[in-house]
Amino acid sequence: MAIKDEEGLSVSPPPYEAESYAHHRQPRFRRRMHKACSVPVFLALVLTLSISYLCIVLGRRVVLDDTSAKAFTPPISSSRFEEGMKICAARHGRPAEPAPETRETNSRWNAIRGQGEAIILRNATLFDGESFLSGPVDIRFSKGLINSVTPASNEDPRILGVKEFDLQGRYVTPGLVDMHSHHTIGSWPGTSVSEDVNEINPMFGTLTPFLRIIDSMKAYDKSTEAIASGGITTSLILPGSANTMGGEGTVIKNVLKSGDSGEYVVEEMLLERDVPTEERHRYMKFACGENPKRSYGHERFALAYILRRHLSRTKEAMEKQDAWCDTASTLYSKAEQARFMEHTGGYPEDLELESTIGLMRGRIAMHNHCYEPEDMETMLRVTREFGIRVRAFHHAMAAWQVPEMLKAYGNNVTVATFAEISLYNRKRTIRTYTPARYYISTEFLLRTSLSQAAIGHAFHLPAEKALQAVTSVPAKAIDVANRVGYVRKGYDADIVVWDSHPLSIGATPQQVFIDGVATLKSDDVEHATGSSMEAHATPSAPSDMPQMRVRKSEREAESFCTSAKKESQSFVIQGIRKSFLDNYPQLSSGVSPPGEAENLTLVINEGQLSCLGTQHTCETAVASLTAAGDRPLHVQLKNGHLLPGLTAMTNLIGMKEIATQASTGNGAASVKDVRDPAYIDHAKYGVYLDGKGFARARMGGVTRVITPPELGSDGMLQGVSTGLRTSGTHTLLDGGIYQDDVGLHVVIGDANKAKGSVSQAIQALRAILLENRGEGNKSAYGLVAEGQMPLLVSVVNLAATQQIIAIKRDFPSVNIVLNGGHAAPLVAKELAEVGIPVILSATRPGFATWEGKDYLVGPPLTRSPASMLSEAGVLYAIARFPRRHHSNSRMLCSDISQTSAAPVVLLADKKPKSVPEGDSRIQSLSLEAAWAAKYAGLSDREAVRLVSRNVEKILGLEPSKDVVLWENSPLQFGASVVLSFEENQEGQLAVATCWPDDVTDDSI
Repeated sequence: MAIKDEEGLSVSPPPYEAESYAHHRQPRFRRRMHKACSVPVFLALVLTLSISYLCIVLGRRVVLDDTSAKAFTPPISSSRFEEGMKICAARHGRPAEPAPETRETNSRWNAIRGQGEAIILRNATLFDGESFLSGPVDIRFSKGLINSVTPASNEDPRILGVKEFDLQGRYVTPGLVDMHSHHTIGSWPGTSVSEDVNEINPMFGTLTPFLRIIDSMKAYDKSTEAIASGGITTSLILPGSANTMGGEGTVIKNVLKSGDSGEYVVEEMLLERDVPTEERHRYMKFACGENPKRSYGHERFALAYILRRHLSRTKEAMEKQDAWCDTASTLYSKAEQARFMEHTGGYPEDLELESTIGLMRGRIAMHNHCYEPEDMETMLRVTREFGIRVRAFHHAMAAWQVPEMLKAYGNNVTVATFAEISLYNRKRTIRTYTPARYYISTEFLLRTSLSQAAIGHAFHLPAEKALQAVTSVPAKAIDVANRVGYVRKGYDADIVVWDSHPLSIGATPQQVFIDGVATLKSDDVEHATGSSMEAHATPSAPSDMPQMRVRKSEREAESFCTSAKKESQSFVIQGIRKSFLDNYPQLSSGVSPPGEAENLTLVINEGQLSCLGTQHTCETAVASLTAAGDRPLHVQLKNGHLLPGLTAMTNLIGMKEIATQASTGNGAASVKDVRDPAYIDHAKYGVYLDGKGFARARMGGVTRVITPPELGSDGMLQGVSTGLRTSGTHTLLDGGIYQDDVGLHVVIGDANKAKGSVSQAIQALRAILLENRGEGNKSAYGLVAEGQMPLLVSVVNLAATQQIIAIKRDFPSVNIVLNGGHAAPLVAKELAEVGIPVILSATRPGFATWEGKDYLVGPPLTRSPASMLSEAGVLYAIARFPRRHHSNSRMLCSDISQTSAAPVVLLADKKPKSVPEGDSRIQSLSLEAAWAAKYAGLSDREAVRLVSRNVEKILGLEPSKDVVLWENSPLQFGASVVLSFEENQEGQLAVATCWPDDVTDDSI
């Protein structure tokens, strides 16, 4: 092969043995290099270089592991690695719950606003959270902590620096614990801008676990004081129930400005305010079934899938965290850690999933709002799939249908429910037997949760279990039973002193201590109730243990009732301790008010009351039955009470079975011109005579009800009410309606804003009264204008109530009646002057809405509304229904005080509308009268008239001839209707109901 040089000339290589050409001859130094690059030398050089390289590498490794490592590892990676390791270590941690006996301080106490002097409550009758102690005790507490509970001492030495109160046997309980509340996330009186209950927004959808209720709370919410006045000292604040996962809740003490600063600071309300944030208890609010279904339009199986998808994603994220922690725990050198951080970017956190991961790890407790059995079952199924424990079902109105399912779950699910509130959704009622732990929810009751416990007791929940249901059981359910729920050494000094047995009707706190500080002003309590703990007045005679309802077995009741319902059956009824039969003056006038030991006999012969008196007085009447060959049914009572049939103003009975379901009712009238009588709706054309409301009325001795139509589209006109019998023995064709037209109902207030303004509604009402004067106008407007039909005005605002008084002054012949009467006590004198009577449903109202901001909430904070009406001489009756509540569409649910407002549902048309709660408490009508009478200074007889004769007088009803026989007093918890009699078309008394009981019908 020819080789060319740089100039292109061919050059052939010389032969190896020949001397090279002159111009190819190598220099001398290159010949030396050639000799130096021999194979042995080359190998030696490679070996030397290799050893040198290894030394350099090893040396650098030593340097990296030595003090110069920081020069090669970014400081941020090291610190983030350590932070990640701390998170790994805390993954499965739980908040500390020190045993009460080890606690020496209450971490909420501070020297500025905490308890000052030590306090001793002497001679207390104590329920300690578990049981009633056998004798009187002395309770000592200081700096917000209970120091001792000891048998009462007879010694009377005053201890220096200690304040003592002799309770003289008054009942004492732990502060009540409410594990389901929404106060502070919507301050009272409420407006749309202050309501932060539910986050309903397409941006997030039905899953919002990343929200924290603490970020919505208002530390200035005045409802907190009203709640505390009912003895509720601790509350779990939860988001609303619109979303499948609503966010995290927190536990507070119901006291304002209790911290060092004395300001409205949310942090100072927290039960764990001095506990590091990462060590506090956490709670997640779930909801299932109809609430999220209604909010987002998903079906139940879609909601379940959406939840499962989220939990699946969460599980993957949690597994990545666990994998990161497992790997990180094997890395010891800084270099390995640095490379690991460079590769992973750090501990895999996700703010959106953090709360759900905590739930899945057991760090956050799951609290679930569910009504229906299928919803509870679905939640148990889905959460079990992902290893999540259900801690409680809230509301849980169908829990009684699946007790074995809940027990089989195995984790002692707490059932947080109501004792009597229902009929506002598809589920009916709660039976007295509940499957796991029993707790009375106070979401719709606020200050009156203890009355719900009392109702549970009346339906055979043992007294101690009933009280546990509002103290220690909810405390355990929210993991704070080491601090609250008991009156024992080492517990927070949250203590309630009651004016009567806590399970008796109208039991009211005389003092509420929270962290050892008295929250009620003695002067206010004494003004409201006539006595106080601090006044050292001798308490009223200790009341007996409240009664339970008398029960008959199904066989006993069937046998007795078969005989009682025989045609022309006569009766000899003995054991009657008291009679309040005002509707039979020819009999009652001859009966002196009996003492507790007196035994009256009632004889009914051929459908007539032939005798009411002592056994001796009625001997002749009994003998005549025997002589005639009659075989009377003998009824022997132990504590019999004889009353007239009660008459109740209602919301929906006979017009709508389920308050929130339009398909179960008559519907609301379309009113195009409120001044045109043609648009007046008449309830008599749309009623039915069966349903749960009627059954509950029979349980409560209510034999007649008045029901108006639903509120019309104009937001003002309801229409003309009708009078219905509740016995279920009649149809619309044979006496089921006892009075076709009772009164014309209108609403003045926020509802008017649906079509205009409140002022326009008042103006329209005036025009209606003016335009329809004159003879011959037989429309409802004409009858009202001429005073021939009562005008029932539902009005709650004080200013609007004053407008109604002004209308009465201008139209004195119009028979105006305030229906509800929330602001009536504030203008009682003026009402008496113009002669406006009141059907009072607001016996203990709450000021939840702006139009109700002036309400008197009642004892122990203010005087009772009934007492102010009585004092002014206003004629009034008692009803047992809440007023209609109006709210904007973004509020899905709201805290409401008893008889104050109703649940609010999401409305598709975005307009203010009213959703009545229903009439689920109608069976407690006589109890409501007794509660009102307690602080109005009324006798038992006057209390009965509040729900019978007074209703008839106010509405111009024909006096009832109905008679109801009770076992135990219907003015106390635990009374049962034995028989009710109503007048038939022949003018004779016939058995209408016999041992009525709430029907456990789960077929709907």
